[in-house]
Amino acid sequence: MPRALQTGDLAVSELTRAAPSAEFSVDRHRHLMSFLTMLGPSPDWNVGLSAEDLCTKDCGWVQKVVQDLIPWDAGTDSGVTYESPNKPTVPQEKIRPLTSLDHPQSPFYDPEGGSIKLVARVVIERIARKGEQCNIVPDNIDDIVADLAPEEKEEDDTPETCIYSNWSPWSACSSSTCEKGKRMRQRMLKAQLDLSVPCPDTQDFQPCMGPGCSDEDGSTCMMSDWITWSPCSVSCGMGTRSRERYVKQFPEDGSMCKVPTEETEKCVVNEECSPSSCLVTEWGEWDECSASCGTGMKRRHRMIKMTPADGSMCKAETTEAEKCMMPECHTIPCLLSPWSEWSDCSVTCGKGMRTRQRMLKSAAELGDCNEELEQAEKCMLPECPIDCELTEWSQWSECNTSCGKGHMIRTRMIKIEPQFGGAACPETVQRAKCRVRKCLRGAGMEKRRWKEAREKRRSEQAKKNLDSEQYPVCRLKPWTAWTECSTLCGGGIQERYMLVKKRSKSTQFSSCKDKKELRACNVHPC
Repeated sequence: MPRALQTGDLAVSELTRAAPSAEFSVDRHRHLMSFLTMLGPSPDWNVGLSAEDLCTKDCGWVQKVVQDLIPWDAGTDSGVTYESPNKPTVPQEKIRPLTSLDHPQSPFYDPEGGSIKLVARVVIERIARKGEQCNIVPDNIDDIVADLAPEEKEEDDTPETCIYSNWSPWSACSSSTCEKGKRMRQRMLKAQLDLSVPCPDTQDFQPCMGPGCSDEDGSTCMMSDWITWSPCSVSCGMGTRSRERYVKQFPEDGSMCKVPTEETEKCVVNEECSPSSCLVTEWGEWDECSASCGTGMKRRHRMIKMTPADGSMCKAETTEAEKCMMPECHTIPCLLSPWSEWSDCSVTCGKGMRTRQRMLKSAAELGDCNEELEQAEKCMLPECPIDCELTEWSQWSECNTSCGKGHMIRTRMIKIEPQFGGAACPETVQRAKCRVRKCLRGAGMEKRRWKEAREKRRSEQAKKNLDSEQYPVCRLKPWTAWTECSTLCGGGIQERYMLVKKRSKSTQFSSCKDKKELRACNVHPC
């Protein structure tokens, strides 16, 4: 509360740290109040009021104005914290209110985009009045009563894009006499979803008259508000309690005030006054309603002062609850932040996914929001490398010579060719040395050839004899043609087969089997 000042002045109290105050006078020619104070230290942040009209529309004076203040940026410095170094803004920007999403390092930053924290409160209170009102000829009582009804607002025409706090309680009437006055209430603009749609004023006024203004009571006393009720006069049963108020301004004609300065009412504490009853305190004030809109519950509490004298349990209730009604709930549009940048792809090559997010900036209590807060889409990067894939090695081939030193080979096939920079294929043919019996030279060689030729002739003669005797024999088909080489270069293999035409049932030819030959091919380098 501002301190009492000299008659004829208004008091201003800025509730920051030390709550400084000042006093000033207004008249019908000078009734707009403005002030500005800088936050220190800070880049260029300030709080204040601009052209606050202290004269009512009906030419009375406001009784009290209470305004919570948020910080504004003057647009001359680009600092983001209280102690940021000087960084002039070029060109200079327009003055604007700070928000909770300006910069992550800001002391007011809120990643959920809630309302910015209040940093000050200014209280303007009329402490006295002297001289004439704004108008020269005061209205009479009949004109005041006739004007009251038409000015009442029947419905709220606030656009859905303007989000306000709840209305504050009505202030005291600006007139403490039977002259026409007004009372005021306020609300705070929390968000403006569409800047192209203007939002209505944050203040509302209503006609009123001072206390005791009627045909029967002509009192023109200026009274204070009632002081809190005193404790009940008894601690058990029915008693009385009282409250008081005082005269702030006596009638100008010197007459006595007829308005009561004290009132009394009955109170009940611990209805049952017996050894089994317990003493409790009076009920405390009601808590705030549990709902910000619609139907909720509110509670109040009291404490046990003394347990029953007979040692029994205290049966008195210490908590009381009842329903409470708040303004009707309205669904409002979601207030969302812009989409973030797309994230990196979930893979380093090939097909993957990427995401982006946005945040809900409007307060959760303002309504449900069904808008999506995350999106995902496919992303494509260069194809992933594919390495070469081979079959297992084949069996080693027969030695390529019938005597002396030679070589044998084995191969493997390519199942998947390398692609997109994958690992190249290793060798597909391997050679190994082989050694058969020593080759005979000179006369020994000729003798061996003669002996082999003789045995061959005998074998052929035996076959002819068997055929002539119509014995079942092992007959083979001629050799097939050589297959194509398995590779075009670097060494491959070819195969040919001799298949059994007719198998003999005799045990002498039980080893009659298909034959297979291998040979190297395309041995030149690739």
